Amino acid sequence: MRIVVYLPLPAIEFCGALLGKLLYIALPGRRQVADINLRIAFPDASDNEIIRLRKLCFKNMGIAGFELALSWWQDKRILDLCEVEGLQHITQLQAEGKGVIILTAHFTCLEIGGPVLNHYVPFQVMYKPAHNKLFDAFMRHHRSRLYKAIVDYHKPMAMIKGLKKGHAAWYAPDQDYGREQSVFVPFFGIPAASITATSRLARISGAAVVPFFQNRLPDARGYQLTLYPALESFPGESVETDTRRINKIIEARIREQPGQYLWVHRRFKTRPEGEPDVYK
Repeated sequence: MRIVVYLPLPAIEFCGALLGKLLYIALPGRRQVADINLRIAFPDASDNEIIRLRKLCFKNMGIAGFELALSWWQDKRILDLCEVEGLQHITQLQAEGKGVIILTAHFTCLEIGGPVLNHYVPFQVMYKPAHNKLFDAFMRHHRSRLYKAIVDYHKPMAMIKGLKKGHAAWYAPDQDYGREQSVFVPFFGIPAASITATSRLARISGAAVVPFFQNRLPDARGYQLTLYPALESFPGESVETDTRRINKIIEARIREQPGQYLWVHRRFKTRPEGEPDVYK
């Protein structure tokens, strides 16, 4: 990984695409999960379109592996590869002393967007330890170096304290962590266990919520990072209403770049009472 990052970006993406093909062959279980997710999200798509998106997802996952290496060892270089739009949506809020929750989702180029945005607006990240201890050691070392602070996802009070002080915090609530701290609200048209933390964090800390999404540009031209205006009237009348709104925002961005989303996560594994497991 460290050797490859010294190549030009088109060569890095070529290596990533080869890695993606290997992952596609080596991970039949994840291939099946991606297939089911895509069929749920796009019920009207043809078999050929589902297969195309599934392969594109794995290709982008392979590229993401080398993007992670870029963020570890060449974080200064990636600044020149990114176009950043909408920084004022955070800086203006922080100038007023207001904390900011940077709302994002698990797109495959996630590891590019984080270090670049942190260069302009230092922020905290919530961190879930990796199962592999060696890989976890690498992740902790580099994330501690790249970000303002890393917060154990079991201990959110540190993030809340930072938000109350006017700091920014990165949060991606688009994965299924079970029934606890979740509500069932639609995601691509079916009820999905959705984390309520964005609403709760905003309510407790008084922080604004600024959507942030990244996009890998075609032909290895770099990356587009876009910050959107802070959500108005958020938090709203209920946690469920807020969580439904968050899902709609993330879903809209996924529809713009479906091949770049991380479809291999079992997003619909937790079902309402009486509903069957969609992955069996």
